[in-house]
Amino acid sequence: MEKRIIEDITNFIFLEDRLPDRHDWETSAQPADVIFIPGGSYPELPERAAGLWKEGYAPYIVPSGRYSVTTERFLGAKSKAEVYWKEYETECAFYTDVLLKSGVDPDSILPEPKAQFTAENARFSRKVLDARGIYPKRAILCCKGYHSRRCLMYYQVNFPETELLVVPVYVNVTRENWYKTAAGREKVLGELKRLGTQFTPELTPEWHQFGEGFA
Repeated sequence: MEKRIIEDITNFIFLEDRLPDRHDWETSAQPADVIFIPGGSYPELPERAAGLWKEGYAPYIVPSGRYSVTTERFLGAKSKAEVYWKEYETECAFYTDVLLKSGVDPDSILPEPKAQFTAENARFSRKVLDARGIYPKRAILCCKGYHSRRCLMYYQVNFPETELLVVPVYVNVTRENWYKTAAGREKVLGELKRLGTQFTPELTPEWHQFGEGFA
């Protein structure tokens, strides 16, 4: 594959934002209001979110997810199964267990157990926060690296007034290696396809409301 094409795809799909430096925290009690974790089966995501919580980056974590519409049940942890070996009913229950094992206060965990795909992760997480009267000015999005562009799209549409900081977690598929294996190419190029087919219906309500100036 042409080097420039690889670089262009990599820079588009894999996002990462710089978190505020600790010396800037004096102007704000905490850098963010909440940490979002879209559904999945890798414990590395909630482990990373737990680390951010313990460092004081946000007071709340919203683990989201039921299970995939294609599996109709949660199939278990895809890594570290020797640690997270329970039979979890949902991705949310799995994430919550990881967060608790990682030392997160139960009162800081705001579970969302119904979402079955990325768009619902964002929509239903919004409902969880709205029900509690939490309207984040800034939020951290903790997701898989190759999933970061699509996650940002959905969460930004559902939280249009929120500044979203993407903190990716790289599990197997990374910026450096995705094009070197069939599995990596399938993941990343599959994201390009999904972005093309899923972006229009998500954007349409806002497009009609704000007109062509909306971006």
